[in-house]
This record gives sequence, structure tokens and C-alpha cells, in this order.
Amino acid sequence: MAKTISCLYKNTSQLNRFIDLNELDEYPNLLVQVFTGNPESLNIAKLQKELADKLPFAQIAGCSTSGEIHEGRITEKQTVICFTVFEKTELKSFLFNRTDFKNSYEMGKTLARELAIFNTEAVIIFPAGFDVDSTALLEGINETHPDIVISGGLAGDNGLFQEGLAFTQDGLTSDGLAAVALQSGHLSVRPFANYQWQEIGKSFTVTKAEGSIIYSLDHKKPLNILKHYLGEAFIKDLPESGTEFPFLLKYRGEKVSVFIIKPLGNGAIKVNRKVEEGDTLTFAYANLEDIIERSLQELKELDQLAPESIFIYNCMARKQFARDFTEKELEMFQGIAPANGFFSYGEISFRKGRVPQMVGHSLTYLALSENVAESKKNQPKLYSYEKTAQFKTITSLTHLMHASQDDINALNSSLKMSEQYYKSLFDNNADFVYSTDLKGNFTSINPAFEKTFGFMQDEIIGKTALSYVCDADVPRVRMHFYRALRGKEQYYNVYINTKSGETNLFQLKNIPITVNGECVGIYGIGRNITEQKKIEEKITELAFFDRDTGLPNRMKFTEQLEMQLKRARKKQKKIAVLSIDIDRFKIINDSLGHFAGDMVLKEISERIERVLPSGSYLGRFSGDKFTLVLSREATIEKVMNVSKKILDEISHPISQSNQEFIVTASIGASLHPDDGADEHLLLKNADIATNRSKQQGGNRVTFFSMEMNQQAMVRLELESYLRKALQKNEFFLCYQPLIDLDTGNLYGSEALIRWNHPKLGLVSPGEFIPLAEETGLIKDIGGWVLRSACKQNKRWQMLGYKSLSISVNVSAYQFQQPGFLQEVKMALELSGMEPQYLTLELTESTMLRNVEHSIQVMQSLQNIGVKVSIDDFGTGYSSLSYLKDLPINTLKIDRSFINNLRLNTSDVAIVKAIITMGHGLAVKVVAEGVETQEQIELLKELKCHYAQGFYIHKPLMTSEFEEGLSKYAQTHS
Repeated sequence: MAKTISCLYKNTSQLNRFIDLNELDEYPNLLVQVFTGNPESLNIAKLQKELADKLPFAQIAGCSTSGEIHEGRITEKQTVICFTVFEKTELKSFLFNRTDFKNSYEMGKTLARELAIFNTEAVIIFPAGFDVDSTALLEGINETHPDIVISGGLAGDNGLFQEGLAFTQDGLTSDGLAAVALQSGHLSVRPFANYQWQEIGKSFTVTKAEGSIIYSLDHKKPLNILKHYLGEAFIKDLPESGTEFPFLLKYRGEKVSVFIIKPLGNGAIKVNRKVEEGDTLTFAYANLEDIIERSLQELKELDQLAPESIFIYNCMARKQFARDFTEKELEMFQGIAPANGFFSYGEISFRKGRVPQMVGHSLTYLALSENVAESKKNQPKLYSYEKTAQFKTITSLTHLMHASQDDINALNSSLKMSEQYYKSLFDNNADFVYSTDLKGNFTSINPAFEKTFGFMQDEIIGKTALSYVCDADVPRVRMHFYRALRGKEQYYNVYINTKSGETNLFQLKNIPITVNGECVGIYGIGRNITEQKKIEEKITELAFFDRDTGLPNRMKFTEQLEMQLKRARKKQKKIAVLSIDIDRFKIINDSLGHFAGDMVLKEISERIERVLPSGSYLGRFSGDKFTLVLSREATIEKVMNVSKKILDEISHPISQSNQEFIVTASIGASLHPDDGADEHLLLKNADIATNRSKQQGGNRVTFFSMEMNQQAMVRLELESYLRKALQKNEFFLCYQPLIDLDTGNLYGSEALIRWNHPKLGLVSPGEFIPLAEETGLIKDIGGWVLRSACKQNKRWQMLGYKSLSISVNVSAYQFQQPGFLQEVKMALELSGMEPQYLTLELTESTMLRNVEHSIQVMQSLQNIGVKVSIDDFGTGYSSLSYLKDLPINTLKIDRSFINNLRLNTSDVAIVKAIITMGHGLAVKVVAEGVETQEQIELLKELKCHYAQGFYIHKPLMTSEFEEGLSKYAQTHS
């Protein structure tokens, strides 16, 4: 049994009669709850003594109120004493003062430890005093004893919000708590809390707070916000009015109510719980319709449980705001079981698995029963409430507020998301972002702006943006600003001064800020592009300008030429294109190295620029080649004059690496429109003319002609055919016999290449050999000749001509290749011919180009048995002193000395000298180009060893040579 009876306290004698009448002094487990609405006239200490004397075993817990609940009825400024008799439940009361603890949280933990010792199942707590942090108190209890059921309410003082009192049989406190613990294994406990808050209006962020005092919301004074949204009357009636419109705070995933305890003189407010900066608060109102629906449902469920006692802790605001329903609700609770309690300043809400909360505008109760088995009923009651006209009006207003709030919430959500997007973009943007008003004064800047320019927000807000722009750029920036105000996005680069005094280049974008169709300012977005600009300029320089001379390169020059041509066409004027090629520049590179060569070219470019007329554009195409455009009065006479000045300026001696050089150049010129309509054709024709200048010895200027173009086309066609000739088997070898002048015997032949093209027919070696050397094709062609000649000579040897030798010409390009020696070895290996039957003919220039390398290769050839011959001897320019060091076997006298060889001519003396020198060097001498018997006789007389020429025999096809071999064998058998 958990039976409750109650009385309204009048005086001592009335109390004693009530106790005696109900024989309350006979119960050892008796809970006495005292709820007084007139603590100022009630002698609480006297009442405590009376109860202790009369009921020495009773546990007392009480508090001051803002209204009392006596047997389901509301009383005002009365004292209600409830006596609850337990059979199987033990009780223990506690009285704590907050000042005895470090804080409210520690007070809660201490109480929880005491409750744990008592093995408490439920506890009723009456906090008193506005300095008690109820949230921290409940958190302290929950952390230590999370499973205990907690109920109760915050002591009131009839809406004065000055001082609440709590007491037990042991004493009284105005800054602490009174509590009573219930311990039993047979007690049924049902806690309940009914509070239905509905958010309304915008959200506010706590921007300054300390403990439970809020100094600013959204950087504004809280009282100013309350006045703006709720009016002067609300401010005047605080803190009582605050119970009707509290704040809602999101805390640990739940919305909890925050009540204003009192306004402070500095525009701040004190609330009933601790808040932190960054917390979000919204106004709230009680949703009566939901409260009623929830209450009726709870009454129905509670009725089925048939509790024996109900302790109710109700919010004082409900008594004022919805008194009719509150009275009816309490009456229905009384119909279920004795319902007693009080109206408080805050009610404890307990839900299993969650931290208890101090809530508001709520009804909480604790339903108790010790006879659990007998508590079930079969016939549920119907609970209802007939709404009054006033209530219906309030409900309609509630619906309106709810619907309006939904609209506001949707709008706020959209605005908040937009604000968050904007804030994220604004604050976290790597680019600097700012805004100005219509006058160009700064209204906001982001952190990147501060970092970029060094100015803090308070230094720059309100100041004109133009004051930070370099003076020269102000008119242009002002123009872009006004264009942006007219709705046109603006992009531009501008130099801006930073706080440190540094001037950097920035890329800016201005866009209008439009509100309700009207422009109210501009946004600016920008970044520092100083380094980027330097890099771009460097890239441009590398991409379009020559590194060594600083002149435009091929790409840039061609681009500029194209522009000049467009202007020339428009104005119907002539322009000239000159190609300037330095003569024999390779000698400088080879002798001094490329670095020195580059320095020489730089000097040459500067010399050319010194003599150029206005309207000229000089570029470096590649290597030792420059190009020039003359865009003003480009007559033949002017081109000639400019060219002569260039040639004259270049020809002055150049000193480099302690050496002095005389440099000349070959110039080719083409004129627009006569020699070409576009840049590519003009450049090509100028090149052709340059080549003609070089062919004529250099140090001259040549104007392009169509004849040159035709020759160039023929040469280009020949090169194209030559590249395919080898793979199409268009080459073949002829063999010219070599005879021993002393015996007249045939001792070998010289392999001579021929080209039979299907379209061109037989092409002279004098035409295609130089071209093959120039293009590098000579390497493959020479390799083919070497392999084919060795193979053929071996075949003849196998036919019986065992001592027959073969001579093969080797080009300078082929000889200088790193793999040449290996190529010779491979040709011998593939053919099977012995090395001593192979003679390689090299020109003087080939061997003397790189003497050390040539000697090394020639010696290697000698080591494997291959003979080496100097071809066209006597036509070179090098010193004869090299001859004694060259490992050679044969000197071959050039045909130019043999062609006119007659008795009593100067050629006889030259040929005699060469033959004598050959004998002195112990090498054989061969005369080529023999045309007459007289020449044969003279050569014999001069003791020349071998000869070849048309008089002996012209070059023969393979089959013809074999036929000649056969006849030779027959006549010498």
C-alpha cells in the first residue's frame, strides 16, 4: 500500500487532530511532503518541529510554491501537507546547501552516491534558489546513478522570482535542495512529463555568454531582441512572462527549454541553465492542442495501472495560461488516485536511458503503488476535455502560428543554407573576397583578403576601395566599378598596394549585388597573379623568343610576319623577307665549342640590329640563321642597301676566347607580293635565295627568282626519290678495272654506284651523292655498297680469280660513324672475303677532319688486314705533314692531274712529285682517269704502280666484267 491523504494546514491543533484522526503516528514508513504558498507567514521551523514531535519516524521534504495542488484542486498561497503511508518502502530525506560544494554538478554526484548507498529506486528532488544549476545537478546524479527514477520541481515564490525555499526535518535552504529517496523491491514507479513546445520565429546565436548569463545574441543585447519580437509588456513582466515564451536550446540531440530568470541592467539576461557561445536559441510557445491530446492519452493509460498515489509537479505558467484545462486535468488525475503537489518554476523530466532535464510549461508526475498485482482494471474510462471558446481561439491562433512557423522554418532553412554556403565560400575561399556599397566603400572582407593585403577588418571596413589602387589605375577601376553597378560582370587586372608597401598585380572580378531587383553594391573576387604573370612572361619568352639572343624565334617571327602581311595587303604595300645565314659557322663551333659559338651569334645579332631601319623585325630561326622583315619602302634598292650594311657590319672582326674571327654571311631576299602571297612561301623563297648565295661563295645577297624555285623543286623531288631508292632496289654497282702498270695484269676493280630511277632514268652520281651526304642517307647507301662489293668480289674469287681485289669509296659521314669498323667487319664476314683483298678509298678531307679519330680507325682497319687508300690525292687543302702519320697503303692521284698529262707539261712535274712521295712513304700509287696510251707510257716511266681509266676500260656491269675476266683469263693462261 502507498496511500496518500492530505490536508490544508491551518494551525497546530488542526494538524494534530488530522494526524490523530488518521492514526498517522502508527506508521513507521511515512513520507510527509509540505507545499507552502505563504512561506513568509508560515513558521517553517515551527512546523518542522511540530511534525517531528508528532511523527518522529516520518521523512519530511517540502518547498515554497507558486500554487498548490490539493486533492486535484488548485489552491493559492496555502500550505498543503501530504502524508503517504508505505508498507514495504523505506524512506530517507536529504538536505544540501550549494555553497558546501564546488558546483551544482558536484552536489548532484554527492547526492547520487548517497542514493546508491541507500539502494534507491526513486528520488523526489526540490531544488531551491536561482544559483542552483539544475541541468548540472541532474547530470551529476545521472553520471553516478543513471538508472534511478527522478521526479520533482524547482521551488517557487508565487511568481516573484526572488527566493525559493526547500526543507526537510533537518533544516531549511534557499540555495540548495531537499530530497527524499524511496527504496523498495515492491514499489511500482511511473514517471511522466508532458511538455509540447513549438518553435517560432528566427534562430539566434549566443555570441557572448558566461555561465547562465547571456550578454549578446547575434551580437545584440538580449533585452533589445526580446523587446523587438515580444514587446515592452513582455520585458516589463519578466521573469514571469518568460515562462510563457521561453527559449529552446538544442542540447545533446534534444530541444530543451531555457527560461529567463531575470533581466540584468546592462541589457543581458540570466537564464535557468548554463549556455555557451555558439549555442542556438529560438523562441517557443506551448502547443496546447498537443498537450491536451498527450494528457488525455496518458490519463487513459494511467487509469489502467490503478496507482495508489500521484505526486504532481506542474508549471506555474500552465495555471495562468490554460487554467481551465489545468483544473480539469487535475480533477481527472484525482479520479484515478489521490493527486497532490505544487506549481513550480521548473519540472524534472525523466526518461529511461536519457539524462533527466529541467523542463518548463509541463506537467510531471510520479505515480506510485505497492500493490502491483491488484492494480489492473478491466473497464477503461473515457477521458475528454470540452474546449472553451477562449481555448478554441487559442487553438486557432496556435494553428496559425504553427503554419506560419513552418513557412518561416522553410524560409529560415533555405536562408541558413544559403548563409552557410555563402559563409563557407566567403570565409574559406582561397581567393580574397570583399563587398562594397554603392559608393565603393568596403562593407565586408574575408580572411584571405586580410592575409593578402595585411589589413584587418576594422582597419578597412567603411573605407573607399579606390584608395588602395595605384593612382594610374584609378580611372580604369572606377570605370569597371560603375559598369558592374549597371549589371555587367567585370574582369580586369590591377596593381594594388599592400599594407607592407609592396605593389602586386591582382586579377579581379566584380559582380553586382542585387536585392529585390535593385543593385545595392558589388562583390569583388580576386587573386594575386604577380608570380603567375612572371611565369607567363617567362613561358612566353621561352616559347616565342630565342634564349641566347633574345630575338623572336621561328614561331613568333612567323606570327609577326603574318601580321605585317595583313597590313601590307590592306595598304597595298610591299614588304621584304631576308634570310641571313652565317657562312661556315660550323668551324667556330667545332674549334671553340657551342657556348662560344652562341656568344658569337649574340654579337652578330646585336650588330645586325644596329644597322636596321625603322619598321624592321629581326628573328632567329635556328642555329646560325636569322630572318628579317622590312615593312617600309621595301624596294629592291632598299633591300640591297640594308643587306650591304648587314654584310659590312658582320664582317668586322669578332674576338672570342682570345681568338679573332672574320665572319661573313649569305643573304637571300624575297619580296611580297612578287615572290609569295603568304608568310610560308616568302620564307621558303628567301631560303632558296640564301642557298644560291652560299653556292656562289657566300658574303653576298641574292634575290629570289622562279628559276631557283624550279631547281629547288627538282632537288626536293630528287631527295624524295633517293629516300626510297634503296628499298626499291634501284641502285646497282659497276666495276672499273685496275691494272698493274709494270705487268699490265688486272689486279682488281673499283666498285662504283649507279642509280636507275624508273622515272628519271640513270641519275649521275655527281647529282645524288652530294645530296645523300647532306641528308645522311649516305650511311645506309654506303653500307649497301660495301656489302654488295665484298659479296661480288668473293663470288669472282670463287670462280677462280683468287687474287682479285676490290676498292670501295667511303664517304666522310660514313667513316666518322662510331660503328664503321664493325660495319666493315660484318661485310667481310657476310661475304667470306679475306680482308687483304679489300681497299677502302678515303678523301683527304675525310681523314683530316678529325685526324686523331681517323688515324685510330685506319690503324684498326690495317690491324684486320684491310687496305686504306687516299682518293683524289692532291686536291685537299691540308698540310702534307699529316701524310707521314697516316697508316695508308695507296695514294690515288686525282684525275684532274692525269687528264692533261703530257710530256713537258706542269702536270708531269706534279704527278712525278706525288709518285716520288709515294715511293718515299713506301705506299703504292694509283693514277685514275687515264685516257691515252701516252699517259700510260708516261706513268710507267714515272714508275706509277697502278692505273684505271676509260682508256683501260670504262666501268662495267657485273655481267660485262665477268665476261672481261673470262677473256683476260684466256689470254693470260
